Amino acid sequence: MQEEKVWSVSEVNASLREVIEGCFAPFWLEAEIGNLSIHRSGHVYLTVKDEKTQLKAAYFGGAAQARKLDIAVGSKIEIFGRLSVYEVRGEYQFIIKMIRPKGVGDLQRRFEELKSLLASEGLFDESRKKPIPLFPRRIGIVTSPDGAAVRDILQIISRRFPNLNIRIYPSAVQGKGAEKELAKGIRFFNGKSKVDVIIITRGGGSLEDLWPFNEEVLAREIAASEIPVISAVGHEIDFTICDFVSDLRVPTPSAAAELVVGKQEEFTKTISDFRRRLESSIKMTLERFKHRFQNASQSYVFKEPLHLLRERQQKVDELSNKMESMFGLYTEKLKSKASDLKSRLKNLNPESVLQRGYAIIIDSMSGTVITDPDVVEGTLLDAKFAKGVLQVKALKRK
Repeated sequence: MQEEKVWSVSEVNASLREVIEGCFAPFWLEAEIGNLSIHRSGHVYLTVKDEKTQLKAAYFGGAAQARKLDIAVGSKIEIFGRLSVYEVRGEYQFIIKMIRPKGVGDLQRRFEELKSLLASEGLFDESRKKPIPLFPRRIGIVTSPDGAAVRDILQIISRRFPNLNIRIYPSAVQGKGAEKELAKGIRFFNGKSKVDVIIITRGGGSLEDLWPFNEEVLAREIAASEIPVISAVGHEIDFTICDFVSDLRVPTPSAAAELVVGKQEEFTKTISDFRRRLESSIKMTLERFKHRFQNASQSYVFKEPLHLLRERQQKVDELSNKMESMFGLYTEKLKSKASDLKSRLKNLNPESVLQRGYAIIIDSMSGTVITDPDVVEGTLLDAKFAKGVLQVKALKRK
């Protein structure tokens, strides 16, 4: 007679777990939150329900996501996961892998459809991405002027490059019609107010909050932009159509500021590194040529040419000395001639004549020099001597 198997409670619960997990593939579940507990361990424990019944659920490591979605008791949600059994209590529960507010499924479908359409048109291709300028002089920012995103960007840029030209196009960043305002901002910076790079940005939020950045009108405006566009929308885990079509996607607004202005100290260090490498390269090249020259100078074939070179150098030195000697003689000759001319000029100088006791007679009225004694009687005359002038009057001519 076959002995009957006696089961333990643990064996029953373990078997039930295998049966349930084997029978149910992962699926989406729509429900309302009945109660909610976010544990300090980072796990979320909740009860989900509908009009008739309820089900326990656990979201391991989902505390951050739960806080981000701002879910609470009464929230309508959609959760993806699988059924399992908590063997310790003999309770079956829903193990959550993903969670989203109810209705996000339609938005996600629209997101994927638009993403596929634009990708098929080549709007996401790397080949059409424009490079971000290394040193932009003017930066255009399309965002809400009251948001934390623009404050973070301005703070970082002003700390790094306080004199950088920043222009802000104020726009709504969520809600109906925000996508048109954002697209208008991109168009503005491509038209009347030319900038070197455009940053389109906002802080994090739910899929509904970020939805304007998933609209086709904005995506096509970014794709048509002649100016490079950086997308800094949401947090690192958030992705929008805007991210895919922009020339560059960064995880946060702060990262966009860091990228656009760079770091002065990094630039300085890079330049210093290039300088050191260049100096080292030049030094090594000179040493290599010096070594090659020294080796070549010791070879037999260069001994005679070096001797001839030294002879030519000696001849050049002799010619140089001869030229210096000739130049010295010529200079002395010119000095002697100049001295002779100076002496002759001095002798011809009227002042020199006066020094020998002569005088120059000048008509006091006209200032003309008198060379003829035929002067009207009584004419006043100036007799200029070497040491002064004597006024005289003409008398009768003898």
